[in-house]
Amino acid sequence: MKKYVIGLDYGSDSVRAVLIDVQNGGELASEVYWYPRWKEQKYCDAGKNQFRQHPLDHIEGLEHTIKSVISESEVKPETVVGICIDTTGSSPMPLTADGTPLALVDDFKENPNAMMVLWKDHTAVKEANEVNELARTWGGEDYTKYEGGIYSSEWFWAKILHVAREDKAVKKATHTWMEHCDYITYLLADHKDLKTFKRSRCAAGHKAMWHESWSGLPSEDFLSQLDPYLAELRGNLYDDTFTSDDIAGHLNKEWAAKLGLTTQTVIAVGTFDAHAGAVGAKIDEHALVRVMGTSTCDIMISSPQVLGDKTVKGICGQVDGSVIPGLIGLEAGQSAFGDVLAWFKNLLSWPIDNLVMKSDLLSEEQKEQLQTEIDTNFIRKLTAQAEQIPLSEAIPVALDWVNGRRTPDANQELKSAFTGISLGTKAPHIFKALVNAICFGSKMIVERFENEGVKIESVIGIGGVARKSPFIMQTLANVLNRPIKVAESDQAPALGAAIYAAVAAGIYKNVIEAAQVMGSPFEAEYFPQYDEVQEYETLMESYKTLGGFVESIT
Repeated sequence: MKKYVIGLDYGSDSVRAVLIDVQNGGELASEVYWYPRWKEQKYCDAGKNQFRQHPLDHIEGLEHTIKSVISESEVKPETVVGICIDTTGSSPMPLTADGTPLALVDDFKENPNAMMVLWKDHTAVKEANEVNELARTWGGEDYTKYEGGIYSSEWFWAKILHVAREDKAVKKATHTWMEHCDYITYLLADHKDLKTFKRSRCAAGHKAMWHESWSGLPSEDFLSQLDPYLAELRGNLYDDTFTSDDIAGHLNKEWAAKLGLTTQTVIAVGTFDAHAGAVGAKIDEHALVRVMGTSTCDIMISSPQVLGDKTVKGICGQVDGSVIPGLIGLEAGQSAFGDVLAWFKNLLSWPIDNLVMKSDLLSEEQKEQLQTEIDTNFIRKLTAQAEQIPLSEAIPVALDWVNGRRTPDANQELKSAFTGISLGTKAPHIFKALVNAICFGSKMIVERFENEGVKIESVIGIGGVARKSPFIMQTLANVLNRPIKVAESDQAPALGAAIYAAVAAGIYKNVIEAAQVMGSPFEAEYFPQYDEVQEYETLMESYKTLGGFVESIT
């Protein structure tokens, strides 16, 4: 009997499911569900960096996508042997004592503070600064040392502390908090004890300062000095964590009936999207996997023997087993990558949205057709013209910090800036400057790894940007001055989650073995254009100078 697994990948805008043949990694079916409430930007306020999501978007997407791939493929329910969830992170949500998301309780169903706090939410900058100050001054263990030495407003404790301070009703009604990847796994699994449910090592280690050397989460003594609430909450969280080749439970009766599957289906421990994506791209030691979408996550692995006791400064954590069980997972990234270009598109779209689309001179049908044409050609036209601008021409220098800086050295208070704008600067010049900026930000990450002694021998790109923009990928190869391979799979994180599921279900002995069989091949490779490499090195120095100036006055 053939066997199949499902990988479920929750991104910022949508969730996608893939049904994978465990024998060869072949994709039988896939389905994407776009979050309707998020599409309306409900519960969000970009002006103050508040980005919240209603759990119903994710629960409805779970049911829709899995039922769709089962229906499309027509596989027998008993042949689906495993499911694994990957999500964005850190994206925690508050739960009641019976495991219900607080946003599903009537009194809180429209309260943004009861929602999932999305990874890109930066309302907790003040709280993150407090974590960092205390970690350096309290006289005990520096709980940030395996988080790159700097705790971020994008992460678990800072977000929870901010919500608890801002909303006493939410604080009082909340029993515990769960990362998104843990909650969706908990929702499906038959193990319903919140205290003993198997939480993700990936999420806990990279975002919640969990580490085996101090027996788990930060101490109550440390947390109480931040706020007594955090010390109290610690007792309602967890002690141990688990890697995603482990079994969190089996599909419970309620969801087996909803999805048309059986209770024999294994539910693997959850994980984060970038780490699963690295597995889907067949990550190996000394390979840097760049997951390129709205933001980037940069993933590497290293043996404990090579890394030893060294802590890599200014990254987003190093955690045993967060990518490949038995190896140390290293994470870095940019808070905005595709989002930088999306911001520019939205900026240029203002007159279209507010004048053209509201004009009485056009019919509704004409407006709809025009909007479709604009959406199809906007970035394509900018790219075509930007590609024609030689590097010798006056191109502005920009910073990629439109959503702060994640790596190296997290600082979400930083803002973007431009220099070199003149009367001759046109939209394609600024677009090219922004593409350069996101690539220069990528180079800063590579330099940090190498300066900290982490060897990089190859670079792999996955995600929408990697597959859809040869212009960006060629620029990145020139800036990094090294070749970049692009994974073929449209759904590398979902594929990686499916690989974890196959191991948890006992099909393969370990993740490396499973990835070699099921992982994505490569569809393209970009090589540096050596006549442009030197010019990019000069522009890179201008980027560093501008960045240093902006940081000095922020």
